[in-house]
Amino acid sequence: MMWRFSHLVFRTVAGIGYWLTRRLTRAGMLVAGVLVASAALGIDTTQTVAYRIFALAAGLLAVAGLSAWLLRERFTVERFLPRLATVGESFTYRVAVTNRADTPRDGVTVREVLADPRPDYFTFRAQLKFPTYRAWKRLIAARAVVEVGEQPVPTLAPRGTVEVVMRGEALRRGSQNFTGLTLARADPLALCNSLLTVRSGANLLVLPRRYALPQFALPGSRKYQPGGVALAASVGESEEFMGLREYRPGDPLQRIHWRSFARVGAPIVKEYQDEFFERHALVLDSFTASDDTSAFEEAVSVAASFAYTVNTRECLLDLMFVGAQSYCYTAGRGQLSTGGLLEVLAGVQPCRDKPIRVLQDAILARRAALSGCILILLGWDEARAEFTRRLQALGLPLLALSVSAQAVPAAPAWLHVLTPGRIQEGLARL
Repeated sequence: MMWRFSHLVFRTVAGIGYWLTRRLTRAGMLVAGVLVASAALGIDTTQTVAYRIFALAAGLLAVAGLSAWLLRERFTVERFLPRLATVGESFTYRVAVTNRADTPRDGVTVREVLADPRPDYFTFRAQLKFPTYRAWKRLIAARAVVEVGEQPVPTLAPRGTVEVVMRGEALRRGSQNFTGLTLARADPLALCNSLLTVRSGANLLVLPRRYALPQFALPGSRKYQPGGVALAASVGESEEFMGLREYRPGDPLQRIHWRSFARVGAPIVKEYQDEFFERHALVLDSFTASDDTSAFEEAVSVAASFAYTVNTRECLLDLMFVGAQSYCYTAGRGQLSTGGLLEVLAGVQPCRDKPIRVLQDAILARRAALSGCILILLGWDEARAEFTRRLQALGLPLLALSVSAQAVPAAPAWLHVLTPGRIQEGLARL
């Protein structure tokens, strides 16, 4: 009961605060503060004259609110939003604003309307240990993907259109839903805003932060890939087509090229060639029981750095991790692009209900085709040590990194330990 009541109160207070910050100008917020203070001080009208200040402030806000309501602006807007952004980087885009009135308009500003960041009850209950408003605000801040500032609109001519450059900051990876645009114009007293919200849905995908990597050699060497790239990326017996040749005893009938057979009057078969090339696994450890996901976010950024840096023109790169199930996405040689892997990493979530053995089994199932493995671990414990020993026992070359906020005692010489907040420094030592 306490949790539901707290959620209702916090949600209501946050909604009122959001409404006030959009409806009132800075001067209006100051007058509203004076209104509240004078109301508290002027309860006893026989002891103080603060009630007169209250009456003045209330009158000003009432007149300003009525004036703003009577403005009734008419605009149309169109947003040109990019599809992708990157954590820690700013981005810009254009918004076209059209004045539908027959008179000019000035003093207009444009604001974004983002998806409601307030968590539902079940998220609120699961992620907080005790219901406090400070924890509620931290939870809302943790759910914000981007931040877009308010921008002034140049003076609009009658029936004219201008373009405004919007500037935003990508705060964390994920998908941000834009639900609309709000045009604001202050009343003559500059206390209240007249708001016109235009529904305009769009989505922006924020990719993980990427770090610069030094030159490094991938573990392992070229391996025989039966069936070439086609077989390496799918299930079946498809191979790399090379050309046509005469039939030889023992050739399977399904390889006969019937058109050539009919043209020359002799059996002609299609010839294929198996290939040798490198195939590396980029393995992301997503298993964590901690509510603090800073180490996990850094691990995702390290994985994104490798996915962005590894040259997949002449090799395959398998991104492997566990979420609701085991996932494997392949990039290179006609498969996913590097950008495709980054988009996958933008949506990776921690896994809290499965053991690391699930990831180990997924790697072992592909062991025969792998040249090497880039292993990005969350911390270092006995389960992860056993995991790496098992892979090494199978002869799989490893480049192992551990992202850990805690010191790793007696870390193996081949394990690269990365500390959150000093990731770039740690990667420079590879």
